[in-house]
Amino acid sequence: MKKKETVTIYDVAREASVSMATVSRAINHNHNVKPETEKKVLDVVKRLNYRPNDVARGLASKKTTTVGVIIPNVTNSYFAALARGIDDIAEMYQYNIILTNSDGDEKKELKALNTLYSKQVDGLIFMGNEISEAVRSDMSNERIPVVLAGSVNQFNSVNIDYRKAVYAQTNELLKNGNDRVAFVASHLNRSINKDYRIEGYKDALRDAGIPFRKTLLFEANEATYDSGYKLRNKLVQEEVTAAIVSNDDVAAGVMNSMSDGGINVPEQFEVATSDNTKLTEMTRPMLSTITQPLYDIGAVSMRLLTKLMKNEEVSERNILLPFGLKDRNSTK
Repeated sequence: MKKKETVTIYDVAREASVSMATVSRAINHNHNVKPETEKKVLDVVKRLNYRPNDVARGLASKKTTTVGVIIPNVTNSYFAALARGIDDIAEMYQYNIILTNSDGDEKKELKALNTLYSKQVDGLIFMGNEISEAVRSDMSNERIPVVLAGSVNQFNSVNIDYRKAVYAQTNELLKNGNDRVAFVASHLNRSINKDYRIEGYKDALRDAGIPFRKTLLFEANEATYDSGYKLRNKLVQEEVTAAIVSNDDVAAGVMNSMSDGGINVPEQFEVATSDNTKLTEMTRPMLSTITQPLYDIGAVSMRLLTKLMKNEEVSERNILLPFGLKDRNSTK
């Protein structure tokens, strides 16, 4: 079978009896092209099924109107909500999205970055709770703007105040009479946890006159339901009566494990989580949580990136959006 040849801008120009520059202007609806000429060119474009090469156009204009988005887990409802906000604003400003899944793995993140660079993307949005030194260095060396969505680092970013949010939620658990409140995260040494969340947890304990105990910091190893489920014995051994958890999947695992072990939630054990994804409403009891404007974090990240890509003046490069607390049935 003969391979179908790619239709080029030259083919369109020849069929429409105009210059290649006129074809380009007509496709982009340039006001300098007469309406009848634009219609003639677009008719040929449709008949030949011509598709402009975005990369080739990018090389000429130095812009591809394409944005790369690196997401650690496309199935995670937290990051999916952020991605929806990014996509809606990208569509509004006529940017195309190239979405890559990294699994939070440094090698995959570096590979994704190289792939996106080769696609001549105009900007990057990075999602994930940690950025390695190698990834940070790689992004810093490229002359394209980067925005972090729901991540903390030296780059432009959009988040909530994680320290204040954990302080507020921990304080609620302490008010309920718990003096052995655990903090649970998938990776305690990640910056978002050790520099922000755990500091907020410590602040709440200090203000309540309760000593900080390192033994009440628990690591789930992975941000999964199963990792949270496996923590029951350790929590019981430390006589923990409440836990604030940094991830909804882990929180659901902790809560169900306690219930399966005959420990009543919330009468004997309280659980509060951090992301307010749909999962928090699907569990029984429903999970009390820190509320984050997830869609807005994604949307504002994309809007910030559009300004940076267009070299517009930006008054704030590290944006903090408001958070709240949602009291449900997993706490008293």
